[in-house]
Amino acid sequence: MKSSDVVEEYANLKWDELGFCLIPVDYMYVMKCSKEKNFSHGILTRFGRLEMNPSSGILNYGQGVFEGLKAYRTEDGRILLFRPEQNALRMQMGADRLRMPSPTIEQFVDAVKHTVVANKQWVPPPGKGSLYIRPLLMGSGPVLGATPAPDYTFLAFASPVGNYHKGYLNLVVEEKFYRAFPGGTGGVKAIVNYSTVFKPVAEAKAKGFSDVLFLDVKTAKYIEEVSTSNIFFLKGNVISTPATDGTILPGITRKSVIEIAQILGYQVEERAVAVEELFDSEEVFCTGTAMVVNPVNSITYQGKRIEYKTGPETVAQKLYEMLVGIQTGRIEDKMGWTVELN
Repeated sequence: MKSSDVVEEYANLKWDELGFCLIPVDYMYVMKCSKEKNFSHGILTRFGRLEMNPSSGILNYGQGVFEGLKAYRTEDGRILLFRPEQNALRMQMGADRLRMPSPTIEQFVDAVKHTVVANKQWVPPPGKGSLYIRPLLMGSGPVLGATPAPDYTFLAFASPVGNYHKGYLNLVVEEKFYRAFPGGTGGVKAIVNYSTVFKPVAEAKAKGFSDVLFLDVKTAKYIEEVSTSNIFFLKGNVISTPATDGTILPGITRKSVIEIAQILGYQVEERAVAVEELFDSEEVFCTGTAMVVNPVNSITYQGKRIEYKTGPETVAQKLYEMLVGIQTGRIEDKMGWTVELN
């Protein structure tokens, strides 16, 4: 099937009701290779189930990484991707850490383009959301011993989405569980990183919080990140964010927000951020592909609740408007970040 053969009208959805949950679309992109070879061309196929050996590397040893990026529909009907080559580079880093072959940057971007074009009718109308694309790389071949799989599958599927969180965030500092440790996989988008946060996040939500803020495992004195996003702190003209030193995921939205903040005249510091700095920060916000730029209303630490400035006049809102403006074509992309689909 050719992606150009796909019908272009909108899918029959209630676009104003989009949340962040899976809505199956029509097609996915699949590409395979063996351990000793490189990925070759892939194919578009109907979205559906995969046949998997029970002893596959992904099922037994969690040998897999994934990415997340979005396609946006502009007011004049164009469809834009945002910095997809950065996702490709990050997947290559993760694949190397887990001893997997990885698609080239060109193969990755091409797969994403084909996936979006084939599912064009699922890209929400302007201002109603975006099409979230999930590239996934996994050890699909059979293994019994703890060793890399002999065969690998790369695929990309998609789903139209709205906001990941509705409203401002209320975080709680997690003091019992840790997301990552030095020398581990916290700095790559490994599949195994995510299920370990389910328990602390569920416990936090049961107490009325939006999410948890993790500390470093060595000292429990420094802030790392939220379960699925990076975090920033504003004081005066200085924006600080924890340095990506191997335990923190180098977010592409994080990277973009840093560059935008510098253009707007803010001093940005990537460094160790002590937990005590929660008490004198003026604004706090989280960033991520799903999260975009989401202001934090409060953080609770050791029973003390600290509240932060939110609203239309905040730095977080300025950063959000400029980032989303570039992503959706409302602001001229002088950075060369967007990729227009034909």
